[in-house]
Amino acid sequence: MNPAGGLARILIGTLLALAAAWPVQAQSPSQPAQEPALQARELAPGAWYVEGLSALGSPANQNFISNAGFVVTPAGVVVIDALGSPALAQRLLAEIRRHTAQPVTHVILTHYHADHIYGLQAFKAAGAKIVAHQAAREYLNSDTARLRLQASRTELAPWIDEQTRLIPADEWLTGDTEFSLGGVRFVVKAVGPSHTPEDLIVYLPREKVLFAGDLVFRNRIPFVGQADSRQWIKALDSLLTFDTKVIVPGHGGVSTNAREDMELTRDYLTHLRKVMGEAARNLEPWEAAYQAADWSRFERLPLFRLANRMNAYNTYLLMEREGN
Repeated sequence: MNPAGGLARILIGTLLALAAAWPVQAQSPSQPAQEPALQARELAPGAWYVEGLSALGSPANQNFISNAGFVVTPAGVVVIDALGSPALAQRLLAEIRRHTAQPVTHVILTHYHADHIYGLQAFKAAGAKIVAHQAAREYLNSDTARLRLQASRTELAPWIDEQTRLIPADEWLTGDTEFSLGGVRFVVKAVGPSHTPEDLIVYLPREKVLFAGDLVFRNRIPFVGQADSRQWIKALDSLLTFDTKVIVPGHGGVSTNAREDMELTRDYLTHLRKVMGEAARNLEPWEAAYQAADWSRFERLPLFRLANRMNAYNTYLLMEREGN
């Protein structure tokens, strides 16, 4: 097998599939596209979240494809993740104001993927302090981030445009931390490199609410990308030890069945590593191994067709590097 040639073919196929599936809605002055609903739902007293769509980002949905949370305290509001466009962030700020007059004091980023950070500049303008893990600095200053934003200015226009900027954190964390605001305790745990090098989760011990970021994808196929799936599985196992009543995943509906929903993501990653690891160890051609694998448990989940093939190929390459 030629890994470089195979990767090129897979990348081209995936990009074509994404282009075909990307829902660009035609608009006219008399019939503007309807905004996707953005309404906060309460998880526990003072803790709220908004749920993105199970879809690819598009002009029609303003890139509202990820979740965000906020915690209201007597001393201010802490937001977890900033959504996928400045317009969405403004709408989230307006939704927060429906529930409290307290200002947003902090935005904690679970990671620096575009659908979680393109709204940052709206929170920065509102006076919030941005907090993230220092491992995101490399991505933030990379050609990958710059080119992704450049492409988004075309693919997600007018919601991402020349005024949309990549915003660095005001505080770069080097590991776990805790703080209290208005009597509410926040536990911030570094769990990367997993989904990304900079993964953070936010846990509210009193409320037993866990904001898991993209470590948990509920009822849909995770986006694996260049993830360290071995560490991701370990991170999920550690989160299963938390005394959690409610999980806010990075994508998908809120979970009140912590174990089942974390195990779905974990079991998918474990399955990828098993079947692709065996193929890499036996020097099987990737395409033949992919076709022979049993995907029946996962193939009915949303976005399987778009994500699974690339997930499997990236995992095959990862298992080659790990040496099984």
